[in-house]
Amino acid sequence: MTDLLKVEDLRVNFDIHRDGDMPWTPPRRLQAVSGVDFTLKQGETLGIVGESGCGKSTLARALIRLVPGEGRALWLGSENLLGLSRSRMMKYRSQIQMVFQDPLASLDPRMTVGQIIAEPLRTHRRDLSAPRVKARVKEMMERVGLLPNQINRYPHEFSGGQCQRIGIARALIVEPKLVICDEPVSALDVSIQAQVINLLMRLQQEMGLSLIFIAHDLSVVRHISNRVMVLYLGKVMEIATRDALFGKPLHPYTQALMSAVPIPDPKIERNKTTIQLEGDLPSPMAPPSGCVFRTRCPKAQALCADNPPVLERKADGEEDQKVACHFA
Repeated sequence: MTDLLKVEDLRVNFDIHRDGDMPWTPPRRLQAVSGVDFTLKQGETLGIVGESGCGKSTLARALIRLVPGEGRALWLGSENLLGLSRSRMMKYRSQIQMVFQDPLASLDPRMTVGQIIAEPLRTHRRDLSAPRVKARVKEMMERVGLLPNQINRYPHEFSGGQCQRIGIARALIVEPKLVICDEPVSALDVSIQAQVINLLMRLQQEMGLSLIFIAHDLSVVRHISNRVMVLYLGKVMEIATRDALFGKPLHPYTQALMSAVPIPDPKIERNKTTIQLEGDLPSPMAPPSGCVFRTRCPKAQALCADNPPVLERKADGEEDQKVACHFA
């Protein structure tokens, strides 16, 4: 498989002004994403996991240029998106689409379902006639499991699962190469989650899509992903194939996350060892020196405070498994 997306040293920083600051007070720098590197192949699904506040959603928005990012490169095919102006970026927006977390909040309540799904076509395919646009909208509604005769209804007339299908249809109507799913099933019932996940996997096969799938539920990530990346405080702790990460996690943070996953067998669940992390997630406005995980890591030593670990392959890891830890 060829590379579709290549991210090199991607960083996202925000300047924060606190309440009560004087106008001349310099803002504080918040490091939301720091030095992220990864490659996504055509037709592949990359899962991204981590605690709330670790930078998953910010990374997703930086990939689609909804928030400003810095770094060496953000390659989509042969084009570096970081070097594009806003007007030139419009040419590539149809190739990267996004499915958001809250299905109802991401849909305009004043627009019909047909108008919502057709909106990307009106932006990126202005050569299409109105009848052709309507025909494509109905065709896409059928593909995601919606009835074409519901085209003139409004979002509030649909369930949460149906609204997420509308969001998926809107993302896929322009036939993108990459779809970024930002926790697309976390707001849905468990039974509906399975339907949406299976729908995404089927459409991925039919349309040859690449997916970036962000979630808290590790069982969902394990089901849909080919590779998994673990984020902590904006940095990549570990990246590996699904089987390698779930079978033999190397980073202490990954091991703690995996130990918290419930096991269906009650006997095994009672007897398993859960790794408890001490303390809270540090503030991204004042991250720890050296390794950002060292303040909660059971293996931390003096070396961790002075030398940030490099994301690299370890001798006892799988071929595609990289970890950022001195004592993995």
